[in-house]
Amino acid sequence: MEQPNLKYIKELSGDDIEFEEKFISILKDEFPSEKASYQEHIANKELAMAADVVHKLKHKFNILSMEEAYRFAVTFEEQLRAGTADMDSDFLVILNKIEDFLKTI
Repeated sequence: MEQPNLKYIKELSGDDIEFEEKFISILKDEFPSEKASYQEHIANKELAMAADVVHKLKHKFNILSMEEAYRFAVTFEEQLRAGTADMDSDFLVILNKIEDFLKTI
């Protein structure tokens, strides 16, 4: 399974360490609350609202060079909008992997 990494951020920053650090800081600030919001909406069976959060999160997957996770999130977002959350446990695996990664950088 793919691992999150900073390849895209490094390419985007073009060796601008300050830009890189700001970008990472934004990820670290936003991700935990978005993950918590997603989990709350799932727990409350608010699938359309969960889909909105998945929509936001999937772009972070691209930023962390997780193309497979991005494609998975696109499908999961559609599933949530259709009224089912069958892929939730697999999505949580991705979120937990990112959360663990963010703690290391």
